[in-house]
Amino acid sequence: MEFAAIDVETANANMASICQIGVARFSNGQIVDEWETLVDPQSYFDMMNVSIHGIEEQDVAGAPTFPEIFCELLARLEAPAVITHTHFDRVAMYQACSKAGCPAFDCRWLDSARVARRAWEECARAGYGLASVCEKIGYVFRHHNALEDAKAAGHIILAASAETGLDIDGWLKRVEQPINPDATGGHQRVKLEGDSDGPLFGEQIVFTGKLGISRKEAAFLAAKLGCAVNPSVTKKTTIVCVGDQDISRLAGESKSTKHRKAESLIEAGQQIRIIGESDFVEMVSILQS
Repeated sequence: MEFAAIDVETANANMASICQIGVARFSNGQIVDEWETLVDPQSYFDMMNVSIHGIEEQDVAGAPTFPEIFCELLARLEAPAVITHTHFDRVAMYQACSKAGCPAFDCRWLDSARVARRAWEECARAGYGLASVCEKIGYVFRHHNALEDAKAAGHIILAASAETGLDIDGWLKRVEQPINPDATGGHQRVKLEGDSDGPLFGEQIVFTGKLGISRKEAAFLAAKLGCAVNPSVTKKTTIVCVGDQDISRLAGESKSTKHRKAESLIEAGQQIRIIGESDFVEMVSILQS
């Protein structure tokens, strides 16, 4: 069984602001190659992101830009499948390619979070975050380092395959099926609390700032992907989607109340991902294709 696993860290809420990339290649159940690099995102560093991954602006001084590593990255992702844990890293890659004027990666993408939700019943509706699944399978790693996270995602695939007997091709088909294949009507029911078979089921999203689309449309799209849509940031929130104008204004220094509350919860240890509206729209496009 051969595949590559990738993870990225970003400098700010704009997913194109990749500042670190890690790639691990697996063959026959073993890591056969590792690659990690810092990347100059040519953008500002938000201290909230820095607090998560520890990478600061001075750390990427002299580091290559995304276009400068594109060809090497393309070669390293030549594999029967490319693994990410959740779709955020995949979307970040698309956004970085778009920003750099590079062609999008033509990969067979496989989400190890969706795999975990189908491999272990206890992960179906909760507990399928990278750290939680790795704790379950007994894999120890250093979270929020791109290479460490990439290797962790790869090990989840290995553990899930050992649990179920499915290979990469089997998992690529399985993740497109309902979590409970015997359930009926799951794909027809789209609710505000989120379609239980959607790829982002279990995520709790809040929209803030001025959006280019209506809040109602954004909520519908999020719910169709599986997200529960809530009007305010709480201890259950996992994603905060910020209007692009609010992200770019004053280099991220002018933030809404919801945005600031999310950052306070992140500082307190809550796992919340802050993304821009354009990243959300791209994510919708990718996951619905």
